[in-house]
Amino acid sequence: MTAETAFESVSILEREGKPNLAYVYTPADGKGADLPLVMFCGGYRSDMNGTKALYIEEQCKARGQGYVRFDYSGHGASDGAFEEGTIGAWLGDALDILDHVTLKGPVVVVGSSMGGWIALLLAKARSGKVRGVLGIAAAPDFSEDLFNRLSPEQQEEMMREGFVNVANDYSDEPYYYSRKFCMEAKTHLLLNELQVVDYPIRLIQGMRDKDVPWEMATKIEKNYTGADVDIVFVDDGDHRLSRPEDLELIDRELRALGESLS
Repeated sequence: MTAETAFESVSILEREGKPNLAYVYTPADGKGADLPLVMFCGGYRSDMNGTKALYIEEQCKARGQGYVRFDYSGHGASDGAFEEGTIGAWLGDALDILDHVTLKGPVVVVGSSMGGWIALLLAKARSGKVRGVLGIAAAPDFSEDLFNRLSPEQQEEMMREGFVNVANDYSDEPYYYSRKFCMEAKTHLLLNELQVVDYPIRLIQGMRDKDVPWEMATKIEKNYTGADVDIVFVDDGDHRLSRPEDLELIDRELRALGESLS
């Protein structure tokens, strides 16, 4: 890391030999100084200006609680090519942002979809700093399910061409999945063996989620031992979980988690 510049409220973390990262950091203020810093990790091809990221920021500011959101390389306002991205690269982005804005914990990481995977990896890499994880439709190891859900023709295309485009229910732009992404992700799998941890995990999962089946939350719970894991199922919730009632639920869980660590 070599320098930091700012444009309006967005700061840029310049990194030698790696793409520069855009982030927004709000330090703790007075009454919130005893609460853990909240870090938001977005999903695959999402950016830091999404509904959940901005709502949580608003709530944290009201409490005086420290908060940081950022764009992975190849996402949003950060540099880099999305097509070159991997779980390892995006984990590295999250680590650089976390280490840049904090000297010590506690930190609670909120991870949405793929961000839930990144959040759990962050907690593993910074066990003394990250003291809680809140997953929203958390999707650790989703690259494995993704590849298995491709048709034989799509799998063959990915291996032959190096990538495959898949229809996106949330945008006219299709999802881009690369062979490099799927192969590199195998080095970061979490659910292929028991994980022994000492921090609380909260999971919010929609029962009508078409992208991350509700069973994923129970699989995470079974694979994490030593953790205080609590799952909140939203009966009519989809993958986005961005309705007003969903956002209020997320903040309630975040507040309770933060207060338990302060």
